[in-house]
Amino acid sequence: MTTIVWFRQDLRLTDNPALLAAAAAGPVIPVYLYTPSEDGAWPPGGASRWWLHQSLQRLDEDLRTAGSRLCLRVGQDSLALLLELARESGATAVTWNRRYEPERIARDRVLKQALKEAGLAATSHNASLLREPWEVASQTGGPMQVFTPFWRRSLALGDPAEPLPQARSLAAPSGWPAPTALEDLELLPRIEWTRGLQDAWQPGRRGALKQLETFLQNSFEGYSEQRNRPDLGATSRLSPHLHFGEIGPREVYQATRLHGLAHGHAQDWRQSQFITELGWREFAYHLLYHFPQTPEQPLRAKYAGFPWKTDAAALRAWQRGLTGYPIVDAGLRELWTTGWMHNRVRMITASFLVKDLLLPWNAGASWFWDTLVDADLASNTLGWQWAAGCGADAAPYFRIFNPILQGRKFDPEGHYVRHWVPELAQLPTEWLHEPWNASPATLQNAGVQLGATYPRPLVDHDAARQEALAALATLKD
Repeated sequence: MTTIVWFRQDLRLTDNPALLAAAAAGPVIPVYLYTPSEDGAWPPGGASRWWLHQSLQRLDEDLRTAGSRLCLRVGQDSLALLLELARESGATAVTWNRRYEPERIARDRVLKQALKEAGLAATSHNASLLREPWEVASQTGGPMQVFTPFWRRSLALGDPAEPLPQARSLAAPSGWPAPTALEDLELLPRIEWTRGLQDAWQPGRRGALKQLETFLQNSFEGYSEQRNRPDLGATSRLSPHLHFGEIGPREVYQATRLHGLAHGHAQDWRQSQFITELGWREFAYHLLYHFPQTPEQPLRAKYAGFPWKTDAAALRAWQRGLTGYPIVDAGLRELWTTGWMHNRVRMITASFLVKDLLLPWNAGASWFWDTLVDADLASNTLGWQWAAGCGADAAPYFRIFNPILQGRKFDPEGHYVRHWVPELAQLPTEWLHEPWNASPATLQNAGVQLGATYPRPLVDHDAARQEALAALATLKD
């Protein structure tokens, strides 16, 4: 039986249940369909498309090592493309690993039935989560909206399944479908702006494994204490590799377990902060599955009436990292250059947008979606609704980050700000996070001209905080 294996966000040969099931049944035709219109309001952004191009290239190389190749198709309708491929190749089955975005769930349900009606076997598997979103439930059987009990209940179910082995040899079909070149997907930008992404990342399976090994060897032990420090580089930076499925969460879980056991942490590795971060990813998908309206609408209904402002100039200044608050500007410049931002700084920049500028969280979510290489609908939605106080287990809206204090606490020597905001590099650390309070002589000695070489603050934080609290007071339960 020849089977079409439909790759999606599972661009790897290891721990890929759809691929291994197909390989056990006979010849395999690995396929990737580029159909961005089926993502509804959330087609992949520019940074994600760049990463996808590189990752598909690496996947094809890995498949060729296994005696196979990747067949590409681009179009508007996955069902039509799959039926076309089946006719060309004589395949009698189609299998894939599940996605959990609302549009994809609805589409897959229709697609699976249509394939069966066309005489093809159609099956799906879980390759991207430790547990399915419906497997963890409250005592009444419903969805959960607070992380700690969700994760406690998930851990109580025991360790997830062991990762599946690598598919090392794939039987080829008697005839291959007509090829489509990777360039025909037009994933790369016409104007070159990706140099910073290329310098910062190694997309693909090998890059994912290298990133995981580097993290476990160098940063895992101190992760809990150092993860909030953007100047230390202590995070795993696995998020884009996980999003595109170049490595699976079961693999990360197992590697962490083996590392913990090897270093004498037999009892506490499951409680480590790093494993908890995998839990937050699971929680994000749990919420997206059960509350599919949340990418556009607040989970807490009363926030639909929040009196957001409309200020295109302020939004543009925030996007460009020109707010006048150094820790905020550093984060947004890191994002634009590398397609990634440190998680603590994501929280700081998000708080500034929705609480200092009173601009809607959706605007920030859209900007992150287009510029992040790890743009993930579940995690992006969870993070922005958390910052805006309108989601599950969210920070209360009245918890308003002070960007000056956040900068001092998490970038105490100013290394992060100096790297990404070099026009302030010569300022003494005392004034680095609030340059407008430095004396004229200090600014002059550092080569800083407020309003010229570096902007004055868009808003006064204390006044903005009071305005945000007043806006919150207008909402009714």
